[in-house]
Amino acid sequence: MQLYILTIIIGYFIGSIPFSYLVGKKTAHLDLREHGSGNLGSTNVTRVAGKKAGLVAFVLDLSKGILSYLIGYYLLGITGAVLCAGMTIIGHCYSIFMKFRGGKGVATTYGILLMFNPILAITLFVIQVLIVKVSKLMSLGSIMAAIFIPILGYFFNMEIQFIYLGIFLAIFIPFRHKDNIKRLLSGTENKFKI
Repeated sequence: MQLYILTIIIGYFIGSIPFSYLVGKKTAHLDLREHGSGNLGSTNVTRVAGKKAGLVAFVLDLSKGILSYLIGYYLLGITGAVLCAGMTIIGHCYSIFMKFRGGKGVATTYGILLMFNPILAITLFVIQVLIVKVSKLMSLGSIMAAIFIPILGYFFNMEIQFIYLGIFLAIFIPFRHKDNIKRLLSGTENKFKI
């Protein structure tokens, strides 16, 4: 039981590291919470501080997913990897260091997916990029990619623990995009060029 609690705590604190906020501060000397969409994620870093800064934030957030998988797997195997990864997403979205504000979990999710199944991660990334290329809507690409996680996980014969994580992500990531969904429905969502 203690290992489970430790895994949960470690996952949350890994996720809580506000890399996008730090990159925004370092490169543009701005508080991302007060600029762009106000979101603490790599898409907003790109909007506010440029593509290079956005890429750095993306890679750093991605690394949180990789690290959480490795630690969770070391502690409790596949169950630990799922548990630590899930808590890392929650920590990223509700960072204790940012007064429980954060990003939307997409970059960190890709880090997690890369560790579970790189081909699955690449497939989802291609789906997202294609949707964004056609629609110019990053939020739509992120939401659709998230919804496909458990579906593709099933077709890739992933472990049942991963399917549970995929279902969580397929619900949680669109939930984090609820304001984007409102804007998508009203036709006022911000465009994003890749």
